[in-house]
Amino acid sequence: MSLALLVMLGVGFGRAQEATQPAPSGTAAANPEPPAQQAQAAAGYLEKEMFVPAPGAFPNGLDVLEVYADLPLRHPLVILTHGTSNDELERAHVTPWAQLGQAMWFARRGYVAFVVVRKGYGRSGGERDSTHGGCNSRRGSFEEAGEASAEDLKAVIRFAQKLPEVDGNTVVSAGVSTGGFAQAALVADPPKELKAAISFAGGRGGDGHEHNCDVDGVIAAFGAFGKGARKHGQVPMLWIYSENDHWFPPAMARKFEAAYVKGGGVEQFVLAPPDGDDGHHLYRYPSAWSAVVEEFLRAHNLLPLGNVVLPGPEPAKIPVPAGLTDEGQQAWRRYLLGGP
Repeated sequence: MSLALLVMLGVGFGRAQEATQPAPSGTAAANPEPPAQQAQAAAGYLEKEMFVPAPGAFPNGLDVLEVYADLPLRHPLVILTHGTSNDELERAHVTPWAQLGQAMWFARRGYVAFVVVRKGYGRSGGERDSTHGGCNSRRGSFEEAGEASAEDLKAVIRFAQKLPEVDGNTVVSAGVSTGGFAQAALVADPPKELKAAISFAGGRGGDGHEHNCDVDGVIAAFGAFGKGARKHGQVPMLWIYSENDHWFPPAMARKFEAAYVKGGGVEQFVLAPPDGDDGHHLYRYPSAWSAVVEEFLRAHNLLPLGNVVLPGPEPAKIPVPAGLTDEGQQAWRRYLLGGP
């Protein structure tokens, strides 16, 4: 069943600075220990880049960034992954550090986040998912391209589940654009521990000008993923698109949704207001989607710290350069918090 939501129904979008919520006095249902005590135990955040072995990712493996709060507990796992630029140079320079802000959003809520650079992008080894199917491939379908992406995510899930800081019984996955498309493929054949998946502006074949190289092929892939989701227990999904997405505009996204639901998938569709020049990039701003994602996770009992949001890391105490606009000052603060 499709649950169509709009921002007017009470969940807001915006780029305001994300607030840190105070610890509640009660105990979260999802966590038997008082969240306030866990929050007080946090001594900082751990960030580690590594290369994870994966089938077909020779010679390097997959470039992955791990981020989590230093809490005395095992953290549920969230997997995050990127989209695909039309520019070859940008595809060659994909880095997991570009999603440090998104990883930190989940870490502040008790997750251990693994940002995955899929095969063939950035420093990850192997062939890109786009070579397995789609408009620029001479073999395969969009469905096969999505499945290739999902295999990378599964490889990292298996790796992470063996780590002592990870509670591998609870897994959430999220991605943007082609990485969002990968979420539908993952749900179609999920690991048994996958509890939910989030697709930000998910799709393939867009050109950034509201045109798709094979929209019927993408729709067919979503239909197939919906059938797989029904077969494997209908893991809930959250789909977020923006009104001014120029890669997958609302009318196109609704066709994706209709095919997925007809196939048997379960998703919650959220149409966000216009965001900047192109709403396809909404994922870049955690404060713009924080409330929506938090409500989705809460509805599925997937907030390990309950209503607690841990304080974010403090930027280096370097003065803001004189003469910057408000937007420039925010960019400076993001720069100080960012990875290499």
